[in-house]
Amino acid sequence: MSPAELAAFAGVAEYGGFRAAARRSGLSPSALSHSVASLETRLNVQLFHRSTRNVSLTDAGRRFFARLRPALAEIADAADELGEFSSKPSGTLRINADAAAAEQVLAPLMLEFMAAFPDVRVEIVSERRLVDIAENGFDCGIRSSEIISEDMVAIPVGPMQQHIVVAAPGYVAGRPALRSPADLQDHRCVQLRMPGGGLYRWEFERRGEPLVVETTGGLVLDNSRLILAAAVHGYGLAYVTKWMASPALEAGALVELLGEWTPPYPGLHLYYPRHRHLNASMRAFVAFLRDQNHPERMARS
Repeated sequence: MSPAELAAFAGVAEYGGFRAAARRSGLSPSALSHSVASLETRLNVQLFHRSTRNVSLTDAGRRFFARLRPALAEIADAADELGEFSSKPSGTLRINADAAAAEQVLAPLMLEFMAAFPDVRVEIVSERRLVDIAENGFDCGIRSSEIISEDMVAIPVGPMQQHIVVAAPGYVAGRPALRSPADLQDHRCVQLRMPGGGLYRWEFERRGEPLVVETTGGLVLDNSRLILAAAVHGYGLAYVTKWMASPALEAGALVELLGEWTPPYPGLHLYYPRHRHLNASMRAFVAFLRDQNHPERMARS
């Protein structure tokens, strides 16, 4: 069996299909399929179940991949140690994030990173739906920590987050007081339609006790910026990040409500598969983010 055949098998196994592995390796799906078929012939065993819609490991394939992965990792590490003497971060770094996360990290982080590593080209794809970054050819993603799966390496990006309830002063004037989330039933709330089709339920916490509330209102939007704009124009209450609402709060266009019910929570994280081999650009980016999170640097900022 050749190194190319083993690499093809490991790529298809890790990324869950020939097309996904092809995007990562630069080879065509047909070339990978040929290499895997040749390996199966040499071993005289079927390594994958194949259908028109799905590719999955057989029991034999899973066992072989489990034994093969540590050896490939050792080979990759050995190559990295040699490559560090002559290579430097370059090429394209592809990042998946939702639009708000991309907006928050672009200026303070990505532009500084690109200034430090001018040979790295950064591509950020922003979308609301959570995608499989390996399957879709991304090096990493940036999302809220609460939705990142446990099989990912997660690195904090930026400060703590906070969702708050806001409204225009003109809306608040003369309307029922808002002392607790239970009072939301007496108000118009701008609602958020989630990618899966459901309406987002507002989340609160007080003295460690969580509370989730279903709101009502005549306006449903699928974009947080539009929700904020509706609140500024006086339609009703909005539930948005404090980062997004800060300019309007400072200008007096909005006021914050239910502050004691909306404590900060762990913010955005960069994430990538735990067992993925990192290229030079990703290693540089991870080191850059860890330096940003160093206590001495954070104290100076």
